[in-house]
Amino acid sequence: MATLVYVGTAVALVGLLALFYCIWAAIVAKRAGLPDAELRARLQRIVTLNMAALLVSVIGLMCVVLGVFLG
Repeated sequence: MATLVYVGTAVALVGLLALFYCIWAAIVAKRAGLPDAELRARLQRIVTLNMAALLVSVIGLMCVVLGVFLG
């Protein structure tokens, strides 16, 4: 079960890195001075990526918890 903990940790870290990327991309988009429609479209894509990153992080954390409980 230790393998499940390590795999879950890696998956959670990938999700966390993706969350940091979303924060960085949103800051860059806000500072770019884009027109409202283009800024809104870019932020919608970032929100989609953000939700996917949260899902990956949750799956990784569930793997860690499951590995700890079973191990």
